[in-house]
Amino acid sequence: MESLDHRFTEFLLESQALKFGEFTLKSGRKSPYFINAGAFNDGRKIATLGAFYAEKIAAEIEAGNLPEDIDTVFGPAYKGIPLGVSTAIALTAGYGMEVGYTFDRKEKKDHGDGGMMVGTQLTDGMKVLLVDDVMTAGTAVREVIPKLKSEANVEVVGLVLSVDRMEKTKDSDTSAVEAVEAEFGFPVFAIANVKEIFEAGQHIETADGAPYVTPEIKAAADSYLERYGA
Repeated sequence: MESLDHRFTEFLLESQALKFGEFTLKSGRKSPYFINAGAFNDGRKIATLGAFYAEKIAAEIEAGNLPEDIDTVFGPAYKGIPLGVSTAIALTAGYGMEVGYTFDRKEKKDHGDGGMMVGTQLTDGMKVLLVDDVMTAGTAVREVIPKLKSEANVEVVGLVLSVDRMEKTKDSDTSAVEAVEAEFGFPVFAIANVKEIFEAGQHIETADGAPYVTPEIKAAADSYLERYGA
C-alpha cells in the first residue's frame, strides 16, 4: 500500500485542490503552487478528506504523540468547520473513538442557545485537537487559542493540518509550524508536506500518461522553497 502522503497527493490532484501556476498568497509571496480547500465541495471529497485526517491522527496516537482520550475536534470557522465535522465522523466510524466536534461563530449569538461555540461545548480540563487546512504564517492559530481559552481552561493537545508548506515566517528563518509549536507548546502534524507532495506528484500520472509534476513545475517549486523554505 502506498504511503499516506502519496495517497493524499493523489487525492489532492484528483480533486483539483492542488493547482500549479502563479498565485499571490495572503503573505504577498508569489507561489508556483496553491492548495485550495474549497475544492473539497461534495460529500465524497469531504468524507475522504476527513478519513485522511483521522488516519493521521490515529497514527500519531499510536506513536504516542497525541492522547487517546481527545474530547473534541475543533475546526476554526469557516474553512475548518467541515474539517472538524468530517474528522470527528471518521474517527468514530473508522477507529471507534467517541469524540465531539466544535467550531466557533464569527459573531457571538445573543438568542437561542447563544454563545460563541457550536457543537460540543468546551469545559475546563477538556482535551481539544485543532484541525486546519494549510498553515503559512500561523495567524489563524493565534486568533483561535485566545477564543478557546476564554471559553474554558481547555488543554490544546495538538494541531493537524492537511499540508505543511514548510515556509519560514516573515520575520525569521523558523517555519510557521515550528514557530507555533514553540509559542504554544503543542505539536503540529501535517498529512503531507510540500516536499513529499512534489516527490509523489512526479510519479502520479494524468489521464494522458504525463506526470502531474513536470520537471518545470518541480524546478519552480524548488526555487520558491530555496527562497522561502525553512
